Amino acid sequence: MILTGPAIAAAVAAGEITIDPFDPARLSPNAYDWRLGDTLRVCDGDLDAAAPTAFTEQTIPAAGLVLRPGLLYLGVTHERTGSETFAQMLNGDRTIGSLGIWVHVSAPLGHQGHAIRWTLEIRAARPVRVYPGMTFGKLVFLAAFGTPASYQQQIAKYAATDGIDISRLYEEIGAGR
Repeated sequence: MILTGPAIAAAVAAGEITIDPFDPARLSPNAYDWRLGDTLRVCDGDLDAAAPTAFTEQTIPAAGLVLRPGLLYLGVTHERTGSETFAQMLNGDRTIGSLGIWVHVSAPLGHQGHAIRWTLEIRAARPVRVYPGMTFGKLVFLAAFGTPASYQQQIAKYAATDGIDISRLYEEIGAGR
């Protein structure tokens, strides 16, 4: 079951949902409009699942930064979000999709107990300028059924993530080699 905007606001007020910073004006009927943070990592060269990804990190200036087709950008949400009670689903939205930006297609689920600034996978179909703090997508909260298991209590690669993180699949591949 998806929470409505008023239910999200009530859960934030009750301390059941963390959205930091929280702006009630960013609530929509069934979501919270999240923003792009101020940092991007540009993945360099060929990517190898068995090795850490090389990258160049840069701050997005107030005047914006042009994303180029053919590159993988890793970004970060402006907001830190999470909940021990609810799962989260983070997606891009129509406004950025209409600009030819694909964001966070492969990993939209935020587990219960994981309060983070999300690492974003970003691709551009055409050159497009982005700005720090611009609305970049929608975050929904979902009621979970069954016995809760906090992500932070699990032994998980990304449990300590609080910002941009590269793929850590190499940890699994290296352990199995």
